[in-house]
Amino acid sequence: MPTVHLLIKGKVQGVFYRVTARDIAKENGITGWIKNTKEGDVEVMVSGSQLQVDKFVEWCRTGPGRAVVTEVIVTSREHQPFAGFNIGR
Repeated sequence: MPTVHLLIKGKVQGVFYRVTARDIAKENGITGWIKNTKEGDVEVMVSGSQLQVDKFVEWCRTGPGRAVVTEVIVTSREHQPFAGFNIGR
């Protein structure tokens, strides 16, 4: 199962990005975590099947309706198992 780290840039804080991403992850069987960064970005680490991860990354490129995503940096990581999908601060 692939694990990827995402750094999402743009207007992604204060637009329900983390909550909506958690809902999308749960709907698609993705595990991992998501949090805001001090720089105003959103950081995510997810694991799932290749299809699940690809679908989630594609959603992240747009995000929820009020988000304005300017860049998504995706980095492959060694597989990490996660228990559910958690929102950090």
